[in-house]
Amino acid sequence: MDVDTLVTHWRRTVGQAAADLVGVPDAHARRRPAPGKWSMKEIVGHLVDSAANNHRRFVEAQLHEDRIFHGYAQDAWVRLQRYQESPWPDLVGLWAAYNDHLADVVRAIPIEVLERPRPRHNLHEVAWQPVAEDRPATLGWFVRDYVGHLEHHLAQIRALLAVDSANE
Repeated sequence: MDVDTLVTHWRRTVGQAAADLVGVPDAHARRRPAPGKWSMKEIVGHLVDSAANNHRRFVEAQLHEDRIFHGYAQDAWVRLQRYQESPWPDLVGLWAAYNDHLADVVRAIPIEVLERPRPRHNLHEVAWQPVAEDRPATLGWFVRDYVGHLEHHLAQIRALLAVDSANE
C-alpha cells in the first residue's frame, strides 16, 4: 500500500472511529469487561500512548540507519496517566488529533526512507506484528504495523460497544 493510500485509510479510520466514540456515555466508556481488562477509556489512552511512542520512533528512524526502538511499559503508562478518570470526549479528541499529526509526519517522510530495508532492527521486540530478527525491516512496514495495531484496538472497542448494545 502506497503512503498516500495508507494515510487516507488511516485518517478515515480515525475520523470515523472518533465520530462514533465521542457520543458514548462516560459510564460505558469506563466499564471494564472483566477484572484486569482495559475499559474503552483505557484502550483509547493506550492508543494515545502508542501514538506518542511511535511519533518519536518515526522521527528518530529518519535520523539513524538502524531500526532500534525503545519499548515502554504499556500497562503502567495507562495506569499512571489515569485514563479511567479522563473526560471521555477530551480523550477521544486527543487521540484523533495526535493521529492526524502523526499521519502528517508520515506523509512527509521521503519514500526512499520509508522503504529502505534495514538489516539492524528490534521489531521482533517492539512491533505489534513482529519481524524476524534475521530479516530486514523498513520504516514503511513499521508504520503499517502501527495502523494495524490501532485497528486491532478499535475492533476491541467495537466488540465492547456491541456487548453494551446487546445488554440494553
